[in-house]
Amino acid sequence: MTKPNLSILLVEDDSFISGMYQTKLTNLGYQVELIDDGDVAAARLKQDPLPDLLLLDIVLPKKDGFEILEDLRQDERTQKLPVILLTNLGQKPDVERGIKLGADDYIIKAHYTPTEVVEKITKVLDDRASQ
Repeated sequence: MTKPNLSILLVEDDSFISGMYQTKLTNLGYQVELIDDGDVAAARLKQDPLPDLLLLDIVLPKKDGFEILEDLRQDERTQKLPVILLTNLGQKPDVERGIKLGADDYIIKAHYTPTEVVEKITKVLDDRASQ
């Protein structure tokens, strides 16, 4: 089950985590771009082509994931971009804020194995493809 034409932008400042997900997703055939800084990610998302999915940490240098998500949902060009928040912030107000801002899913890193996270990514992409 390869996804040769689908791209994922992974915005994560922990190089171990980003490297692990890059390997898992690349092995499935996804094209993965890594960014470790909120400002750089925000600038990248103003350029074409947009990724097919954004996997976004919340706690990032310079600009946090909530700010990035809010900006995306206010811009007509990016408001339908699938976004999964992948974070250690597990408090109910954080989860509610992420969903209210328009995240397609909110994944708390400690609650899921990397394989389960990849399954959630595939599900969001498959759901979007069938719409």
